Amino acid sequence: MGNYLHSLRRRRRKRLLDTGGPTAGDQRVAVIGLGRFGSSLANELTRRGWDVLGIDTDAALVQKHSDLLTHTAVADCTDPEVLRQLGVHEFTSAVVGIGTDMEASILVASNLLEDAVPNIWAKATSRQHGQILERLGVHHVVLPEHEMGERVAHLVTGRMLDFIEFDDDYALVKTVAPATITGVPLGESGVRSRYGITVVGIKRPGQDFTYATAETVVERGDVIVVTGKTRAVESFTELS
Repeated sequence: MGNYLHSLRRRRRKRLLDTGGPTAGDQRVAVIGLGRFGSSLANELTRRGWDVLGIDTDAALVQKHSDLLTHTAVADCTDPEVLRQLGVHEFTSAVVGIGTDMEASILVASNLLEDAVPNIWAKATSRQHGQILERLGVHHVVLPEHEMGERVAHLVTGRMLDFIEFDDDYALVKTVAPATITGVPLGESGVRSRYGITVVGIKRPGQDFTYATAETVVERGDVIVVTGKTRAVESFTELS
């Protein structure tokens, strides 16, 4: 970890000298826990040009991803002093990807909160785990297995081609247009008043997606993207 710390401090001093301090567009993130969730996230962020510090207690996991991530370190982040030595308190974002050890997940999240990291994401393995993290004050809690299971259930049981639900019971869905709204402009179909949803995009066979407007006429076979309350969207996609 010593070589990493020396390198990181040198880069940090140069960044502060060049910019006069941390920037609003700071694209640095610490990913703590390099299991399937953490490593997948870290590699995707790296691919998108982010400066990623990957941390895990397992030296083999760290070695596996050392050539793919910007920085890596073998460290136990349940120790608040270790986090400070790594400089994570100076990052604008951090992700706790620890799933199998709930105690470690909670301790690391608490340390990040204590150091006032502005944007903390944490993986939870159960609703109880997620509730504890939320009560601690973690800014974003995700339950990947539960959310993916819920999403796939919607795809299996209905006519949905894709489904994303947001925290406030609001969903975005891709589906084949039901016959009940075809043949007339969307503005005249009464889709909002009748079904409580909004059509925001449309794709014709062989064409790209485009924005839907009040003048758009939906045809049979069109794929549409709709938004609205989850129940309303579910009911709409069951129409024939």
